[in-house]
Amino acid sequence: MSKSKFRKHLLILMLSVFATWPVSLFAQQHETATSKRYRVAVCDWMMLKRQKLGAFQLAYDIRADGVEVDMGPLGQRWTFDNRFHEPEECNQFRHTADSLGIVVPSIAMSGFFAQNLLTRSNYMVPIADCLHTMSVFGSQIAFLPLGGSGHGWKEPDSSDRHEMVRRLHAIGEMAQAEGKVIAIRTALNAKESLRLLKEINSDGIKVYYNLQDAVDQGLDPCREIKRLGARNIAQIHASLTDSVTLDQDTRINLYQLKRTLDAMHWSGWLVVERSRNAKDVRNVRGNFGTNVAYLKKIFQQ
Repeated sequence: MSKSKFRKHLLILMLSVFATWPVSLFAQQHETATSKRYRVAVCDWMMLKRQKLGAFQLAYDIRADGVEVDMGPLGQRWTFDNRFHEPEECNQFRHTADSLGIVVPSIAMSGFFAQNLLTRSNYMVPIADCLHTMSVFGSQIAFLPLGGSGHGWKEPDSSDRHEMVRRLHAIGEMAQAEGKVIAIRTALNAKESLRLLKEINSDGIKVYYNLQDAVDQGLDPCREIKRLGARNIAQIHASLTDSVTLDQDTRINLYQLKRTLDAMHWSGWLVVERSRNAKDVRNVRGNFGTNVAYLKKIFQQ
């Protein structure tokens, strides 16, 4: 074969190969970008598997991308009843999660649903415990509910408010020093949440937005999220008060929520906490599996 013919055949071969690249490559990149932009996780404690290895297997079975791992009970203990103080436990849990391809995007301090952050003299100890557990799993976000701290701190210029701001600033600075974020659930509307964040004045504190809080108060979650702004929302609990599963719930339009988040260029984890069928609340696999599938249908396809 002459050199000119060889070059011609080589050119045709290269063009035929390259012609198949753009579509497949674009599709692969689009799939990767979509799956990474919105990922779906489940709460281990709400699945009745708090700090249990079975939470990872169940998450895998229902095709969730991750598990929000809880720190364990708090009560009047010095710190959480946390099994991840033991290196062997840490290794076993990390290995199980990794082997199943399940991510731990966040660590939850659900104990503060019932404990008052304002009255604990050693409040930095459980926070430090949580930051350590975050390092175990490579998590960058922690969930801190303020529901157990009463309502006095919600009043501007009150003594409780000043103390809450002082403590959250200290917590935020400690988290930021480790490259982590403590995301607080306040149940405040967007305007008041922004005011609180401004007073706290720490990049280590952001909002863990809960759709349930907005819907229960008759607020439009899309409007509230837009007002909060993408940079202030660390993560989203994408579920409502137990009634029906998300696919049957007319109280929220998740397609509209996605359009809002798309427009804001927000990306992150959507974590299923509740939205259980009230008539079949113990059906963990059914409730969480349905919610995960519905969220993935909307946010990942």
